[in-house]
Amino acid sequence: MQAHGSRHDEEYLIPGPEVLMASTMALMTAHAQSGSPSHREAVAAKIVGNLDALSQDPMLSPGFQTLVWSLRLRWQTPARPGVAHAPVFTGHGLMHRSPEVLQ
Repeated sequence: MQAHGSRHDEEYLIPGPEVLMASTMALMTAHAQSGSPSHREAVAAKIVGNLDALSQDPMLSPGFQTLVWSLRLRWQTPARPGVAHAPVFTGHGLMHRSPEVLQ
């Protein structure tokens, strides 16, 4: 038995696909928060690579692989240099305004 506070207390075993999904979500956050077009392009290219790897992972169900492949195709366009990007979220205000009246 190891003493509390050993280096193993902070280690977690996470399956490969979950690590790749977590890193992809972190990259998506970085992409949304970046104001630099060249940085956004580089991050988008890495996102496409991660989604490509996930879409081929045999540990994922065929339906999930298809979903990830679809996301990959959507991210592939922003990864191309010179392609116009959606506005960057600056953290000021809401990304979508709420309606004045609810139905």
